[in-house]
Amino acid sequence: MTERLSRSCIAVAGCGGIGSNAAVALVRAGLGKIIIADMDIIEASNLNRQYYFADEIGQKKVFTLKSRLNSIDSDCEIVTYHKELVREDVKTIFGSADILIEAFDKAESKQWLIEEWSSLYPDKPVISGNGLSGCGDFESIKISKMGNIYFCGDGVTSQEIGLCSARVAIISNMQANLAIELLMKLK
Repeated sequence: MTERLSRSCIAVAGCGGIGSNAAVALVRAGLGKIIIADMDIIEASNLNRQYYFADEIGQKKVFTLKSRLNSIDSDCEIVTYHKELVREDVKTIFGSADILIEAFDKAESKQWLIEEWSSLYPDKPVISGNGLSGCGDFESIKISKMGNIYFCGDGVTSQEIGLCSARVAIISNMQANLAIELLMKLK
């Protein structure tokens, strides 16, 4: 499995709670290349659910995450983009990836990213996290599939409920696990 993963590339759009935790799980599994993109900096309010620490507040997420990922596996190729992503970026930034993990916060951004990826790469999976707010209710978390689009979460809860680190980690690891499973079938 590790040999197959070492020849694979996954793109992660967004380096917050879902993206940072999914990226860590993928690199720990032996992924050969990961593309990470985000425009944000680390804030104190991120620390309850994202893979960052207090002494990193104010730093750019993609570069801090790259450093963390390299300390896990220095052989993993990590490509970073510190920028606000737009539809036109999908092909040039993520095109070489076998799978895309969507880890945006806003529903509108999730929608255009999934639409653009699916239009450009109908045979390549995209894995999205949605409905991950709150805590408990583990039985409601599931994977739903629509063609090559996969949704991890309960698909219901809204961000007004608030985000709990345990639930965010569960869903981000579901996304990473699903990506690994799909890669095993692709290659």
